[in-house]
Amino acid sequence: MADFLPADPKTPDTVPRHVAIVMDGNGRWAQRRHLPRVAGHKQGVDALRNTVRACLERGVQVLTVFAFSSENWSRPVDEVSGLMDLLVMALSREVPKLTKNGVRLYFPGDRSGLSPRVVQGLQRAQDATAHNQRMVLNVCFNYGGRWDIAQAARRLAAEGREITEASLCETTALAHSGDPDLLIRTGGEMRISNFLLWQAAYTELFFTSCLWPDFDAAELDRAFADYAGRERRFGQTSDQLEKNPPDKAKAGPYHA
Repeated sequence: MADFLPADPKTPDTVPRHVAIVMDGNGRWAQRRHLPRVAGHKQGVDALRNTVRACLERGVQVLTVFAFSSENWSRPVDEVSGLMDLLVMALSREVPKLTKNGVRLYFPGDRSGLSPRVVQGLQRAQDATAHNQRMVLNVCFNYGGRWDIAQAARRLAAEGREITEASLCETTALAHSGDPDLLIRTGGEMRISNFLLWQAAYTELFFTSCLWPDFDAAELDRAFADYAGRERRFGQTSDQLEKNPPDKAKAGPYHA
């Protein structure tokens, strides 16, 4: 069962409770400046820091970002190594700031392929922020949507439990957060690239050509403004929604 944060009555209905982001375009941002690709990833950390701050200011309760996919291992060795080093460095620097702002960290993903140093860093960061309650920040690392569904099914089978929509919801790596209301992808691509395949069944999608290192509060607000104009029916008609509006604390029919 998801440990949802209590809804803030001051947060307008136009602000999504759970925002997910595919942070795409770091490499292209660097290449356009004749810099190594890892320089784009470093700039991307700054963009994430600013986005966390903007989400906190706007009353977002859950922010889920795609930091490293299970397919990213096929990238050049020096880029993957640089990403791992950057993660460890960012954790040591950012955790105290996140704790100060009440942000709780989770790292959904397959840890079996990560080095002991990285795994220990992820666990220390989760443990250090476990008491925070203002916002949940899911940093999906070595994550894939197909992996998530498969691992949930394997776990249910091992426990001898029936595999149903409800039991899968309770067993996915994002079970603590529920489904995202809005998924933003930067970088101009119009696909979700194996991200949150189960959870995004009724998620609103927003695609922007803005490269991730250039993403800022103004671009976030543009996505929120677009989201505010959507009618989320979850299979119902507009007339039905008027009579029985959905619970804002739950992200559609597949909430955890």
